[in-house]
Amino acid sequence: MEFSGTEEHQLIRDSVRKLCAGFPDEYWSEKDEAHEFPWDFYNVMADAGFVGIAIPEDYGGSGSGITEASIVLEEVAASGAAMNGCSSLHLSIFGMHPVVKHGSEAMKQRYLPRVVSGDLHVAFGVTEPDAGTDTASLKTAARRDGDHYLVKGRKVWTTKALDSERVLLLVRTTPQEQAVRRTDGLTLLLAELQRPEVTISPIPKTGRNAVASCEVVYDDLPVAVTDRVGEEGKGFRYLLDGLNAERILVASEALGIGRAALRRAVDYANERVVFNRPIGQNQGVSFPLGEARIRLDAAELMVRKASWLLDNGEPCGAEANMAKWLAADAAFQAADQAMQTHGGFGYAKEYQVERYWREARLMRIAPISQEMILNYVTEHVLELPRSY
Repeated sequence: MEFSGTEEHQLIRDSVRKLCAGFPDEYWSEKDEAHEFPWDFYNVMADAGFVGIAIPEDYGGSGSGITEASIVLEEVAASGAAMNGCSSLHLSIFGMHPVVKHGSEAMKQRYLPRVVSGDLHVAFGVTEPDAGTDTASLKTAARRDGDHYLVKGRKVWTTKALDSERVLLLVRTTPQEQAVRRTDGLTLLLAELQRPEVTISPIPKTGRNAVASCEVVYDDLPVAVTDRVGEEGKGFRYLLDGLNAERILVASEALGIGRAALRRAVDYANERVVFNRPIGQNQGVSFPLGEARIRLDAAELMVRKASWLLDNGEPCGAEANMAKWLAADAAFQAADQAMQTHGGFGYAKEYQVERYWREARLMRIAPISQEMILNYVTEHVLELPRSY
């Protein structure tokens, strides 16, 4: 069992840290307050090749694994960019995995090099107002009309919809009552987004406001059959192929947020003097920060195990879900303790920890809740009866 990082991994960390140093906390606070996409940061990361890190070399990417991608996103988050920085990148890094694995060669040749260069932004359209985590119950439908599908329905929480040219869209092509299984009859389309048949409305939200989350309404949007990913009716299966990678990368982002918050808290605990001594000398302050470090390091071990399993073609559903649960929990504890360490100043935007706190809280909800992960573990690991 090897615990030391490779030279390549350290080079990735050093390179990302150097790039992110040009985008301090103040930059991210300004983008968050202005609800402005961080185009200059995104372009720098794309030019450095990090957007295409997990896309095969045949299409211009680096062909690296999820381990390398997770290191990139962890370092972005840890720089203070948190989810505003990671969300500008991560759909391009792992969201196109179904296309890489199941798209036609023509589709891959047409779209993947543009993703690598940073020219093509792709959103992810799965969640619906009445379906939520129950993906099989989604109602957005696509009917075949010659060499096109016509898509009608509504999605919510579509990240980057305002700024994306296309959306990886999960639709129902066979009515649920006609499907053999609930998850049959779902199809994945790489649809155009900036069209008159599409209405995009940003959803006001608590945090991560530099990257919009949107409600998107499709009113007979035409999508060429050639822009279908894989076979009709098998979209849910294709979607599942990318979920373990998503869990691992989101866990890495949570780790980074936790590390950023802990760094701020430790610095403040050393500098802030009350009753003629630094507050970090008080065990009531120092012990919770020590616990935060322990939790983050423990979560990182599960993240590394899960990414190693995935990169080596081994089953990793349990580990990927556990990594996300542990990292989201550890990150929020670290961010919450950073707020507590700062006292009243933790509530002031000047000290940045309130932004980390808001973005760390998101990790316990999205892209899947902690409770749904426990459902997975109790059913598939402990073999208890299914609860839903």
